[in-house]
Amino acid sequence: MDAVGYGIASSLGLLGLALGILSARGFVKFAQTRSTAQLAWGVGLGFGTAAMGVELVAYVGVVSSVLLQFYVFFSAAIVGVLSLGSAHAFHRPGFERGYAAYTIAASGVVALFSFTTPMPDTMVVRGIISGNPPVLLLVLSSFVTVPATVVLLTAAVLSLKKSFRWRGLLMVAGASVLGAGGAFYIASFPVVLYYAEFIGILMLFAGLVDLSKLSLASPLGRPVEKSA
Repeated sequence: MDAVGYGIASSLGLLGLALGILSARGFVKFAQTRSTAQLAWGVGLGFGTAAMGVELVAYVGVVSSVLLQFYVFFSAAIVGVLSLGSAHAFHRPGFERGYAAYTIAASGVVALFSFTTPMPDTMVVRGIISGNPPVLLLVLSSFVTVPATVVLLTAAVLSLKKSFRWRGLLMVAGASVLGAGGAFYIASFPVVLYYAEFIGILMLFAGLVDLSKLSLASPLGRPVEKSA
């Protein structure tokens, strides 16, 4: 591996570490507040961390059908789970419960077919996961990514109408960019996912982490729920 290769591998590792830290903070906030939004962000960012880990492993030359199966699932599930953390912006408990049930069920179906469908090693070209998964997975994944992208964008509009907050906007934008990358991957533009992850992580970091206090911000500017 030459200097450029080491640079790319290091970048993937550092971005994965950044996502992992944000994911861990989401779980810590959930433990403190029992906020389901924080749980969704923690899980979604955890999926992003795992996906980037697969990209790093593939880039250094370790490729297997199982790793690619995980990657295809993560590419679809990331945006779906992240959108659950933004659904609170609708302030409709019935919608939130129904959308959560739909997203979990749809992601479960994608997981089932992802892990029972063999993935060819040819999906990886020069260390980049650039091949397309089977058509069935493309169709099934769209049932997760399309509604999730609509929810993320709608949540952003609703939040801005209620109160303009730069950090809330950055969080939703970052999640939307990550989701769009997953959608482009499913739509046969896999390289876009790599750029989307980089930009999305930077936006999420700027929106989620309050550098002045080194604390995790509440998604969408929503007050943190206090435990009883």
